[in-house]
Amino acid sequence: MTIYRGPRRAFVPRRDEALPVNWRRGLFRVWMLLSAAWAMAWIIYLIMYALREGIRSLGDVLVIPVVLIGPPVALLLFGIAAGWAFRGFRVDDAKDDADKREEGRSDL
Repeated sequence: MTIYRGPRRAFVPRRDEALPVNWRRGLFRVWMLLSAAWAMAWIIYLIMYALREGIRSLGDVLVIPVVLIGPPVALLLFGIAAGWAFRGFRVDDAKDDADKREEGRSDL
């Protein structure tokens, strides 16, 4: 082996190879960050409101959990529903369908 021999592989990544992406984990982490930002922003606003105006009724207290938890949960449910809807467009493999039909016949 000589000193002037080139490297066995390129140091730069190849552009023609697709990188595997875990969309579910990545989007869940984005949701976590957005939810934390949402909650922090509303907590700061509510603290400033309570210092300035004060909490005068029970309705003011009951609004806090709805404002902090409601929209992030709604966004999570929307993401789950959107994932379910987009999975409906995925094409099933013909081989998988044939295997399922054969399994159904073997049970008879």
